[in-house]
Amino acid sequence: MKYLGSPAFNHGQADKIGVLVTNLGTPDAPEKGALKRYLKEFLSDPRVVEIPRVLWWLILNVVILNIRPKRSAKSYASVWTDRGSPLLFHTQDQTMALRQKLQQSYGDNVVVEFAMRYGSPSINSVMESMLQKGVRKLLVMPLYPQYCASTTASTFDMVAKNLSQRRWMPDLRFITHYHDDPGYIQAVADSIRAHWQLKGRADKLLFSYHGIPKRYLLNGDPYHCECYKTSRLIAENLGLNKDEHFTCFQSRFGREEWLQPYTDHTLKAFPAQGVKSVQIVCPGFSADCLETIEEIAEENREYFMHAGGESYDYIPALNAQAQHIDALAALIEANLHGWSVDNAKQRSTLASKLGAEQ
Repeated sequence: MKYLGSPAFNHGQADKIGVLVTNLGTPDAPEKGALKRYLKEFLSDPRVVEIPRVLWWLILNVVILNIRPKRSAKSYASVWTDRGSPLLFHTQDQTMALRQKLQQSYGDNVVVEFAMRYGSPSINSVMESMLQKGVRKLLVMPLYPQYCASTTASTFDMVAKNLSQRRWMPDLRFITHYHDDPGYIQAVADSIRAHWQLKGRADKLLFSYHGIPKRYLLNGDPYHCECYKTSRLIAENLGLNKDEHFTCFQSRFGREEWLQPYTDHTLKAFPAQGVKSVQIVCPGFSADCLETIEEIAEENREYFMHAGGESYDYIPALNAQAQHIDALAALIEANLHGWSVDNAKQRSTLASKLGAEQ
């Protein structure tokens, strides 16, 4: 097996600490062809869809990829901007802010970049660039507050696959979750408070998270429990009682049972239960994307209002808000604790000595 090396490496090159921020990904354009490529990569991941490979290959390639790309392209077109997809530019803004924040502590010794698990920029291409810049200690931070095998573990799989092909591996640390991190909880709670100051409070605050098949929970995935803990901690920070908030799960796919209660069913039922005004927040999303902008802010609003609701507000994700960046930077710095990189001079001296002896 041929392992990837670094032929341009200079023994006098200064070591760097690398911080790789990752998110799910986005198609390159709101077009059928781009969506087909993106969905094929995404839905081919065995971490995402855990059913027998042969059966799923047939379903994916014969049915889904011939129907869903055109429909999804229309949805993406409705949220696309001059800077591309919302998830892309929000992640870019977060990375730039984190880079500026971390350079205050680490100066030029830190390299902060972002990559997408699916689509561009890919984890492989960004890791290659970081290692060529001299990154010898790498911290990976998926922007998923709650751990899930379908997202967090899938990211680790790709990082590990990349490193398994390399001759020289960096030191590696990986942040698997931060669902109960005090800084993150405070940032979400304060964002909700800011919304209340502008709009007042609704009858119910709804916490909505991306769903996963219930089977994953029964097989040991902690995602469900971490979502509920996040909701509880935010509600406690806000001083809410149990009747003033509710947790549910969105975006199910296929026919099998997913985590319940479902967000759309909940919103359709609320007006008949006397809940006429709702504010909804998605604490599992670090950045706004198609799912929050179109599905939560628009589609689910229609369900609620059509059922008799009177007021519906979506509270945006934290995106690149200063408090969010502060919380993420603090979490990163805590995980960088003990790492130093000032050994380039010693290595260069050793290389010169070895050269002289030869």
